[in-house]
Amino acid sequence: MDPDSLLTVKPIGRVILGRARGAGGDCWEEAESEIEIDPAWRDALDGLDEFSHMWVIWWLDATDDAPIPLRVHPQRREDLPLVGLFSTRSPRRPNPIAITAVRLLAREGGRLRVRGLDAFEGSAVLDLKPYLSRGDQIADSPYPEWLDRLWQESQ
Repeated sequence: MDPDSLLTVKPIGRVILGRARGAGGDCWEEAESEIEIDPAWRDALDGLDEFSHMWVIWWLDATDDAPIPLRVHPQRREDLPLVGLFSTRSPRRPNPIAITAVRLLAREGGRLRVRGLDAFEGSAVLDLKPYLSRGDQIADSPYPEWLDRLWQESQ
């Protein structure tokens, strides 16, 4: 396959209750959201509700076509170091794909109620995967001082 060819992705559902468009600085980590899975994919949800957490892979559709910087100040804060884009969770990405680990609160048919999703209402959901404590959890994972500072400030 030509590495410059376009890829095609198809949503499996949408965030129907989530962050309001343009929301910033809100406490999405504790917010509850709802995802509606398309009828064609609902049978694929069977067994997912046996897991406490899952990964939501979703489309960052609220970005513009401005050039993507290779280096950024986290959260656009000049008091934080200039770092490479890939060392941040900036929504400005080469490909507008996001992944968020969420707590699965309930499943009602094709609707999933979750906690901790940072997607906006209307965002396309591309895939779901169960969170696996054996494979996904990394106990000793150091991170930079500036991130520790951000987390301390947000408590």
